[in-house]
Amino acid sequence: MSGDLRSVEAQLATVLARVRSVDSERLPVAQAAGRILRGRVLAGVDIPVFDNSAMDGFAVRFDDVAHGLPVPLTVVADVPAGSAADPALRPGEAARIMTGAVLPSAADTVVPFEHTAGGLADSLERISVEQAPSRRGAHVRLRGEDLRAGDPVVDDGAELTALAIAAIAASGVPEVAVARRPRVAVIATGAELVPPGVTLDRGQIPESNSVLLAALATAAGAEVVLVRTVGDDGAEVVAAVAEAERLGADACVCSGGVSAGAYEPVRTGLAASMSFTKVAMQPGKPQGFGASEAGTLLFGLPGNPVSAAVSFEVFVRPALRAMQGARELARPPLRLPAASSWRSAVGRRQYLPAVIDRSDPAAWRVRPATAGGSGSHLAGGLAHAEAYAIVPAEAERVSEGDLLDVMVVV
Repeated sequence: MSGDLRSVEAQLATVLARVRSVDSERLPVAQAAGRILRGRVLAGVDIPVFDNSAMDGFAVRFDDVAHGLPVPLTVVADVPAGSAADPALRPGEAARIMTGAVLPSAADTVVPFEHTAGGLADSLERISVEQAPSRRGAHVRLRGEDLRAGDPVVDDGAELTALAIAAIAASGVPEVAVARRPRVAVIATGAELVPPGVTLDRGQIPESNSVLLAALATAAGAEVVLVRTVGDDGAEVVAAVAEAERLGADACVCSGGVSAGAYEPVRTGLAASMSFTKVAMQPGKPQGFGASEAGTLLFGLPGNPVSAAVSFEVFVRPALRAMQGARELARPPLRLPAASSWRSAVGRRQYLPAVIDRSDPAAWRVRPATAGGSGSHLAGGLAHAEAYAIVPAEAERVSEGDLLDVMVVV
């Protein structure tokens, strides 16, 4: 590796060392999906809360139905779900019961309707059990068999998925402490940039990085408080950062203007607050990072769209998740074989926009999203990408069948 290139790990360590945790807030469980949990959640009630029926059928005494089929039983009560009834059952008696209803104290087993003669009738006084339960307690969900009150439900730093918040609600907990969403400002630089749909003059291109980075920030759990497109004047960048700080931004993510050319507004405008370096990665070699006097993190990403997307994934997303206290900062990689061959840049770790070939569900493979590979200007190819295939820096070529780490990003 060339001595003037910094490793990805060293650059990421520099970023994470400057991260400050955001505050916590309490939210109703129903509003907490996608947030990062602060503190362990303990169950407030047993799950299930009470012994209940797992089937529509009849609550019975096992000793009445274990031998000598068929067994006639007298139906003495109905117990629908939600009922507080607790009918007494004497030997030879049963209660019709619905799924989820509380098991009568005198019963210990449930016989499904299908295992009786006449049990599906709307109104009846007697049934005949035609098939014996396999054991005492058959078709009964026991109180606390999933969780007991006080047991941990979700641990600190977990991302609250739909399934996680359902489990929390089921455990009787009404609200949770979560990390506040980090506030992010997105600043795209370049005199050539114009809004999509505008008639292009010579040298102009549609601006897409602000849309890209704002969407990526939102997906990482952030609140985007400002989106600005500025020209090649460093003073415009400084003004945009000042506006972001007035809005309480925790981070400003700038695209473009970080290389060594003549028109690099991020590099010139924020030189006192940021360091600029070359990182051993492709795409995304030029990187800028620092913090303002107020502590706002300042990211300077390359201006080419693929470079900006990769750089956000490698450096900005982990920082935003660290602010929230997430246990996992990076996406866990898959290990997949390459479906084709392609070249890589020796000395730089390649992050190739890729698609996953799932035609054989038992043998997924990964291939480039476009014929252009990891070209940093291939914005259109991003529409097809669902992952990044990570090629080690020492490899100059990937051959079909080579195993690669793959980060799924959609």
